[in-house]
Amino acid sequence: MLQGLQSWLFESQPVVRSTGVIGGPFEAQGALANDFDILHEDIWFGQNSFEKAEQKMLEQACETALNKANVNKKDVQFFLAGDLLNQIISSSFTARAIGIPFLGLYGACSSSMEGLALAALLVDSGFAKNALAATSSHNAACEKQYRYPTEYGSQKPPTAQWTVTGAGAAFITPDGDGPRIIGATIGKVVDMGISDPFNMGGAMAPAAVDTIEAHFRDFNRGPDYYDLIATGDLGKVGHQIAADLLKEHGINIPSEKFTDCGVLIYKKEQPVFAGASGCACAATVTYGHFYRRMKQYNLNRVLVIATGALLSPLSYQQKESIPCIAHAVAFEA
Repeated sequence: MLQGLQSWLFESQPVVRSTGVIGGPFEAQGALANDFDILHEDIWFGQNSFEKAEQKMLEQACETALNKANVNKKDVQFFLAGDLLNQIISSSFTARAIGIPFLGLYGACSSSMEGLALAALLVDSGFAKNALAATSSHNAACEKQYRYPTEYGSQKPPTAQWTVTGAGAAFITPDGDGPRIIGATIGKVVDMGISDPFNMGGAMAPAAVDTIEAHFRDFNRGPDYYDLIATGDLGKVGHQIAADLLKEHGINIPSEKFTDCGVLIYKKEQPVFAGASGCACAATVTYGHFYRRMKQYNLNRVLVIATGALLSPLSYQQKESIPCIAHAVAFEA
């Protein structure tokens, strides 16, 4: 049911019954390596292009989630997925491979929580018995599309972020063992006029703040309700901007409770500039690290706000600014 102005309250509280989390060699060296199901040593994943490697990861994430739930693909009602490549080819080609009715999404790096919110809505409303939500990104494929091929060795400023090579999938059912999806807040597009593609965190931070404020308003709750509040892809620069903006707006989230997936996933000594981003950033951290902690009851209530920069190479070439969005999903153990 609609909650407030832009949120959904899921009365049946759909369950994240299982997840699949895949990563590449750089993620295998990261701080959350133990929370991945499969880590590959080869960034090519045995394929002859980075794009095919990303599709392979996404297929593996979906298969892993379904295998854990002991569910056959033919028994899954809907597959919701999105990615960063043109025309979301990783998602649509994966849908071709797994043969599940497909809803393609594009919310840039917010796609993980967008897909999860819609999957929960389908299950909660009774329009689906179950649903599979997934997303992926590949560092080299994204760099080639949005910036410069990695072989160029182009220099980046400290505000730049490292696209996660990974994929995450979540299988949603009406009941079962796993964290419950309590609600979601659908974000508005926010554009503060930033046009620098190497400062995604700064561009996306106001959208994250807007959605967090909307979530607290719609559900009539504050930061104290949650054990952990995590933005998706802001990195160190954007996360600090978001924290400062929230304080200016009268929302004080303790630093030990407010974190960012892009800050958590890699070790401090890894050369990732301001941190991580990419569709797989929020997906792998949420479906891996947060999911494990909730299953172990180390966390009971978690709010994840995945952020996305809705630019394209074409819009950048036309000197457009970067419109951004953030979607929030609330979990309870």
